[in-house]
Amino acid sequence: MDKSRIVRELAALVGRTWVISDPDELAVYECDGLTFLEKARPDVVVLPDNTEQVVEIVKLCGRERLPIVPRGAGTGLSGGAVAARGGVIIGLNRMNRILEIDLANQRAMVEPGLVNIALTQAVQDDGHYFAPNPASQAASSIGGNVAENAGGPHCLKYGTTTTHILGLEVVLASGEIVRFGGKTQDRPGYDLTGIFTGSEGTLGIATKVIVRLLPRAEAVKTLLASFRAINAASEAVSDIVAAGIIPAALEMMDRHIIGALEAWLRIGYPKDADAVLLIELDGPAAEIEAQANQIKQICVRHDALDLRIAGDELERALLWRGRKGAVAAVGRITHDFYLQDGVVPRTTLPRVLREIEAIAKRHACVIANVFHAGDGNLHPLICFDSRREGELQRALAAGAEIMRLCLSVGGSITGEHGVGIEKIDCVPLMYSPDDLEAMRRVRAAFDSDSRCNPGKLLPTPRSCGDTNITYRPHRIEREGLAQRL
Repeated sequence: MDKSRIVRELAALVGRTWVISDPDELAVYECDGLTFLEKARPDVVVLPDNTEQVVEIVKLCGRERLPIVPRGAGTGLSGGAVAARGGVIIGLNRMNRILEIDLANQRAMVEPGLVNIALTQAVQDDGHYFAPNPASQAASSIGGNVAENAGGPHCLKYGTTTTHILGLEVVLASGEIVRFGGKTQDRPGYDLTGIFTGSEGTLGIATKVIVRLLPRAEAVKTLLASFRAINAASEAVSDIVAAGIIPAALEMMDRHIIGALEAWLRIGYPKDADAVLLIELDGPAAEIEAQANQIKQICVRHDALDLRIAGDELERALLWRGRKGAVAAVGRITHDFYLQDGVVPRTTLPRVLREIEAIAKRHACVIANVFHAGDGNLHPLICFDSRREGELQRALAAGAEIMRLCLSVGGSITGEHGVGIEKIDCVPLMYSPDDLEAMRRVRAAFDSDSRCNPGKLLPTPRSCGDTNITYRPHRIEREGLAQRL
């Protein structure tokens, strides 16, 4: 590519300030939150301000046959926003406006660069909020949440991001603008909004997002239960849900996380606790009072050391600060860590956590656990020191074992972080060659040349490890999207 010419043309579209081409400045974009994967530096980064600029950038890249990589805040943890094959990163940070708030219909329309928590802050005085709340919500963008179908502590009761996305404006790799869904739910026809949500930037670039807002619950009650054994905590999780109680959040932290948090925040966890459960209930006051009493009985039945109920909003915020700060606190016990993301059925948690401890012993490392216990979304933090020879390789090997373990009990290789680059070779462990071919055909209907975030989500036949698979790009003439599907 003639880089200097491309830079000039992009500058003519968005202004020279918003085109990044200096090698030192491009280094900022060579990875996302997963910093130890092989890094890849884009040729150019461009920061558009509106949909029209995105369209012109995409058309320019199409003419030059350049890969395009949509990128939000860069907080992802699977290499999804990395320019694995060079090309142009389209950073959406400047497109961060709230375009419409419709409280009467509990809807909002936002741009993809809007930081997640900013939407809740904009409507909270009117008694509403945006339910998806990943741990990174103070930094991650809604466009990135859409790309990864992000979860968070409240997805047990309220679902992942896809539950709250009603419509999208999308720029395809051809430069065509398409609109999926709208302000109403349960529209007839194929759920293209659902297909796009979680597609990790491989189907196009979202430029507008219509989201569902929820009214604040009448009452909220937050409990912290401590257990002498992590198995007992895991069994309590299953019993709480089996009792018909669906908490807004049901989170678990193990002794490694507890120790790191106590050294930092001094929340007051019992020193001899092997695990704690953070349980949040919301709804009508009378209902959650009854549920809290049931949960107390379940925890006592499983030999809880202590049960603490937040007495006010300040104490509730402190308990949540511990959970939200758990990953950052791990820096107190390790030089580096590899944060994994897998899913298992709730009832298998005791067995799976025992196996994870055995994996840690086999690979001579510490694995700290903090996760969304209610829906079985595990986040093991594999601790290592990259300055010591072989430790990174051991951490990666431990991570691969955890993925196989999740699949062996009927789980998944990712709950919310996405496949990206990190887990692309694990996808064939979940899906058959025919399944993968069907997914490639869907991708080709949106982007026949696979220029949109190439090298992510779907493996090539070579990485599938099956020499009998022959993949020929499924090309369809560039008519309308409906005809291509």
